[in-house]
Amino acid sequence: MKRGISPVIATVILVAIVIVSATIVFMWMRGFVQEKGTKEGKNVELVCEDILFDAGYAEGTLSIVNRGNIPIYSLKIKIFGEGSYETKDIRDISVNWPATGLGQGQSSLVNIQSLVSGKEKILITPVLLGASRRGQKTYNCEDQYGKEIIL
Repeated sequence: MKRGISPVIATVILVAIVIVSATIVFMWMRGFVQEKGTKEGKNVELVCEDILFDAGYAEGTLSIVNRGNIPIYSLKIKIFGEGSYETKDIRDISVNWPATGLGQGQSSLVNIQSLVSGKEKILITPVLLGASRRGQKTYNCEDQYGKEIIL
């Protein structure tokens, strides 16, 4: 006489396997879905459209003026030259950048001469600080919302 496991135990094992598999797939897929932050009560991605700022470059100094009413937490500076580019955060290269960012009507001057010598152009894009379920989170606006400066 052959003995096997009872149908009840087999069913419990199958249900446990399904639950564990579903949990693994859920946790794996959760990494692909990025949580959206909010700023000014709107999805932070949509706020990028409302940012108004001016940027200029002269004699090694980058000047930034926030003309809108949305605070600009930081800036990403994409430096192009010789068929490639590198990206820098203004918070990493400037001691003058305000800790809370540029508010309405505020401006900042940043010396970037050593970064851009021999380069072709720079693209300056805003970085916003938004709220999420896990606290405050930065969001890099896309290149289309940036300002391009030919050097």
